[in-house]
Amino acid sequence: MTSTVAPSPAPAESSALRIPGYRTFLLTFMLAMMADNIEHVISYWVAFQKFHSAALGGFAVVSHWLPFLMFSVPVGALNDRLDSRRLIQAGMVLFITASVGWGYFFYTDSLQMWHAMVLLTLHGCAGVLWSTSSQMLLYDIVGAGYLASAVRLNATARYLGVLVGPGVGSIIMRTLGPIRGIFLNTVFYLPLLLWLVSAPYGRHFRGVTAGPKRAVRGFADIVQTLRDVRGMPTVAAMVLLAGAASFFIGNSYQAQMPGFAHDLGHGDPGMAYTLLLGADAAGALLAGILLETRGTWLPTAPASALKIAFLWGCALFTFSFMSSYPAAIAVLFLAGFFELSFSSMTQALVQLNAPDTIRGRVLGLFSMSASGLRAFSGVTVGLLGSVTNIHTSLAVSALAFVAVAGVLLLRRSQQGA
Repeated sequence: MTSTVAPSPAPAESSALRIPGYRTFLLTFMLAMMADNIEHVISYWVAFQKFHSAALGGFAVVSHWLPFLMFSVPVGALNDRLDSRRLIQAGMVLFITASVGWGYFFYTDSLQMWHAMVLLTLHGCAGVLWSTSSQMLLYDIVGAGYLASAVRLNATARYLGVLVGPGVGSIIMRTLGPIRGIFLNTVFYLPLLLWLVSAPYGRHFRGVTAGPKRAVRGFADIVQTLRDVRGMPTVAAMVLLAGAASFFIGNSYQAQMPGFAHDLGHGDPGMAYTLLLGADAAGALLAGILLETRGTWLPTAPASALKIAFLWGCALFTFSFMSSYPAAIAVLFLAGFFELSFSSMTQALVQLNAPDTIRGRVLGLFSMSASGLRAFSGVTVGLLGSVTNIHTSLAVSALAFVAVAGVLLLRRSQQGA
């Protein structure tokens, strides 16, 4: 097997759903994503009722994304040495442990602030093991030809989990209560955990050695991987683009949506507010469906990713000054469409261009950039918004991202690629 996988375009109409193993992977991935969001709904609600602490809510956001910043590359390095299936299973075990921990403290009515902080951190670490290792295993399941489709479907499943998870969590909590509900939630992690026991995928299943095994060296791995990536123009551009999107914007504008809704005249919780919250997710779902069924019109190429990312930043800049509710819905819908399109494309391009010998580390660096830097987006949009206002802060953040995307696009055009 060659040590480097050259970029190759996917065949026409090459949906990864044609691969039975991927269909199972996608279904179990979706269930785990739903469980992730169900746990947030139940645990956040009970913790708020008990502590009424805004600080704990802020810690929940930091503890969710900071592990991605700190551990994505080391976990990627582990994937270069160990069986990715077992690392994903370890993530599922940590998710289950967190849910069981919440359930125990709910049942005994003994939850303390530090208990909640430990469980939130455990949940964040589980996410790193699951997310980074899943990207590694995904390539082995579908191969280069179907990779763009698989990444796009996974991104669509993630949005679907974000949409469906909170609703399912609310229903479970209302019908079973938070104690039985959080224990039931552990069941949704089991299909992925059990399937991976003997799933016929991964380097270790095939007995393939990708090259000399480098030691896992923590921060030194991040520095070395950055040096390696500098010699891969496409990978470097996509990592930088994903990092800029996470650092400047992330999903922090969604946390400010009550303020935007109020200024648009729909601050009360109701259908209008719900539509505003779900507009970008709905646009993302449509993008996933259209790109999967009519995707030949949008090639998986760096120029495409950069242009769509530029449009995403422009859409959010436009939304920041919207005064018309219908227009705001339309712009958010477009933003969701653009976001899924370019974010799934960036990940696919990194996968396709990563050398096989350090694939795990490169994917870990991408995960650190695309997810870990979201820990700072609350500062760029939220903190700046408290100093000025949320409209100005989002506009400034969107402009900063547009500038990065524009510079990358200009450099690529000058290079004639």
